Amino acid sequence: SGRELLEQAPELGPDVVLLDANLQDVDSIVVCRRLRLHRAVSWHTPVIMITSTPATKQQRLAALEAGAWDYLSLGLNAEELLLKVDAFTRVKLETDHVLEEDTEPESGLYTKRGLERRARELVSDAFRRHAPLACVALSVEADATASPVVVDVASRLLQASGRASDAIGRAASGEFLVLAPSTAPPGAAHMARRLSQAIERGPRPAGLPPLEVRAGFEAVVDLHETPLDPASLLGHASVALGRARSAGNGSRIQRYQA
Repeated sequence: SGRELLEQAPELGPDVVLLDANLQDVDSIVVCRRLRLHRAVSWHTPVIMITSTPATKQQRLAALEAGAWDYLSLGLNAEELLLKVDAFTRVKLETDHVLEEDTEPESGLYTKRGLERRARELVSDAFRRHAPLACVALSVEADATASPVVVDVASRLLQASGRASDAIGRAASGEFLVLAPSTAPPGAAHMARRLSQAIERGPRPAGLPPLEVRAGFEAVVDLHETPLDPASLLGHASVALGRARSAGNGSRIQRYQA
């Protein structure tokens, strides 16, 4: 059932999910969206929805928007289905191997190397599609003695608040960076505020003082019209964050200005 999948997926860690598009207990589109939003499965875990009726364009689009990799009708040849599952699974397993080197084992956040790799992928994709792209940098201001606890708390709150499409990681300097595909400047500013509030207002261990977040961001409306290389995207967000941190009582969120 849909509820069982949502409950068991985080513990089972499946390599691929075949989802009945006509679940009896929960709408399958809702199940797929919750799997992605609540990170019950990793962002690169294939979810394939299968319907016993002919698939309409609207159904396919809704499934893809919810995070499915494909929406298939049972009229599909069984051999073709097996080949698709095999191909999707191989992509997932290869990505797992790459992420072992590009993510922190304990937090699951991207490392500096992982962020740079993901930035190259997203910049290339946005350039090809004439799409917007943003990067938000965040710094949690806290007493140095509380630093390890703060990092753990902020990491968990960011991952819980981020979108399934976001790539969240830590730079060498300790700041958090969020690569946000399909996000124009207004959306990036909103994301910076939302993530800052998620950390500042989120639950924290007893004895940990209130956290204050500063944020900076870089965002372009059309990466093809305004080309930006991956290193500059990450660097500009960090520069904007530096200005926010030095602003004193000024704006705690700054957009990059050349």
